[in-house]
Amino acid sequence: MLRGAVIAVGAACVLGGGVLAMVSGDGGGLAMILAGLVLIVGTIYERVRYKPLEKGAPGPDWQRTSERFVDEESGKTVTVYIRPETGERRYVEE
Repeated sequence: MLRGAVIAVGAACVLGGGVLAMVSGDGGGLAMILAGLVLIVGTIYERVRYKPLEKGAPGPDWQRTSERFVDEESGKTVTVYIRPETGERRYVEE
């Protein structure tokens, strides 16, 4: 819910900055546009980059790798699964 609100605020900044830039004619809304884009891109990047750990092994088309590590945030051991067709990785807590 918070993530959606941050994206909405970012979109409002981009829209408001665009209107301000058009009305002023001297690029007065560029900082507002940039701030909105930073909010949107940062929020999307955070969601893609920091995925939550899964509780159980994914489906049969996933292969368990030998890669294991301890998640610093939770302190749990994590096993990495990979889907060979796409290269997608999943992180599953032990």
